[in-house]
Amino acid sequence: MRKNQILQLLNDNRGRVQGLRVQASADATEVTVYVYDVIVTDDWWGGVSAAAFVQALASITADVIHLRINSPGGDVFAARAMETAVRGHSAKVIAHVDGVAASAASFLMLAADEVEITDGAFVMIHKAWSFAMGNADELKETANLLDAVDASLVRTYAKETGQDEADIAAWMAAETWFSSADAIEKGFAHRLAGSDAGANASAWNLSAYSNAPAPKQPVTPPTAPADSSAAPTPPAASGDPIFRVPDLAAMKRRLDLSHRL
Repeated sequence: MRKNQILQLLNDNRGRVQGLRVQASADATEVTVYVYDVIVTDDWWGGVSAAAFVQALASITADVIHLRINSPGGDVFAARAMETAVRGHSAKVIAHVDGVAASAASFLMLAADEVEITDGAFVMIHKAWSFAMGNADELKETANLLDAVDASLVRTYAKETGQDEADIAAWMAAETWFSSADAIEKGFAHRLAGSDAGANASAWNLSAYSNAPAPKQPVTPPTAPADSSAAPTPPAASGDPIFRVPDLAAMKRRLDLSHRL
């Protein structure tokens, strides 16, 4: 049986995070809301709860809200409640992906009017998880619920990014991590942030996920070869992303096959 990944995220990252913070500008015309934690239904375990976020947002009367996100994801229904609050607020909401907007945090991000992403940050989408036990009928009900959740996420991502639903479904099935450049190209973000916000994806323990990017390591200068006549190995192109968008055609074939089984 698959382990409960949301609890794993909470346990793995306990003590690493800053949670929910709200900070107003000097003239109170702009407010910054920080979601720097796992998204949860109830903050008894820690994390940013939907109730705390929605209450904080409702108290804001500023003209502009900066929603700064560095979250490995969390509970899909809690994030949906937070998304609804963002969409319903009268202020202009600008989302800033400071480190990572993974899983549930990725569609919270898309509720904003504008999305900008820091160079080196990531956006991740995947199929919904659950932790279930019971008889065959109860497990089938859970599977049906997960299918319904995935379908709703596909529609949201497709509507907000302009991408084809089949492409979105394939990316979700593959647990796809988009670099900042890929996120902009695929419509998950509008622009690159002007400066590094100081947060990064490597601050998180992302081992609950299958394809999470490895933390960046310091670059060690190459040692000169003993044989000076030996040709040095050319360096990799600096613009190459850590993860590339998967082959959609191959993933669609895999999805079609799984549906026929």
